Amino acid sequence: MVARGSERASRLVLRPLTEDDQDEFLELAKDSVELHRPMVLPTTVEDFRVFLGRFGDPGSAVGLLVCVRETGAIVGNVNINSIIRGRLQSGSLGYAVFRAYAGQGYMSEGLGLVIRYAFEELRLHRLEAQIRPDNHASLKLVQRLGFRFEGVSPELLFIGGRWRDHERWAITSGVVGAPHPSLPRH
Repeated sequence: MVARGSERASRLVLRPLTEDDQDEFLELAKDSVELHRPMVLPTTVEDFRVFLGRFGDPGSAVGLLVCVRETGAIVGNVNINSIIRGRLQSGSLGYAVFRAYAGQGYMSEGLGLVIRYAFEELRLHRLEAQIRPDNHASLKLVQRLGFRFEGVSPELLFIGGRWRDHERWAITSGVVGAPHPSLPRH
C-alpha cells in the first residue's frame, strides 16, 4: 500500500500479510499469547498458513499488518473479514497488537489507517467490530475512533472452547465518491 496524504505523517504503514511474514509473525504471536487470551493468534506454521489462506480472495477478506514506518517492524495485524458487497458494502474487523507494542497508541493509529483504507480504497460503507464485554482496551479503542455501540449478541463467537457474548460496534463511511461497482443502482 502506498502512503498518501496525511498517512505520510503517520509513524506507521499498512501492508498485506504474506508468507514471508511467517517467522516474525509467529514469534510475536507466541510472545503475545497471554495478552490476548482466550483469543489465540496463530502460533504454529500450520495455523499461520490456514490464517494466511483466509485472505486468498481479497474480495472476501483482507489481512493487513501494521508496521513501524522507519523500521518495518510488525506491531500488530488488522483483518477486514466477511466483506459483503451489493447493498451492504460491509466488512467485519479483527485486530491485535503484539505485546511488545501494546499501550503505545499503535493500534489507534493503525486501525485509523485501516478505516481510511477500507472506506477510500475498498469503497466499503460500513465496518463492524465484535468485542467481548470484558475487553476494555478494545472497547476504548473503537470508541476513540468514532464507532457507535449497536447492541449485544449473546454467544456470538466461539472462543477459548465456548460461545461468548460480544458487543457490536460499527462505523460508517463519510466518504463521498464513486460507489463500489457492485452497489445496485436502485
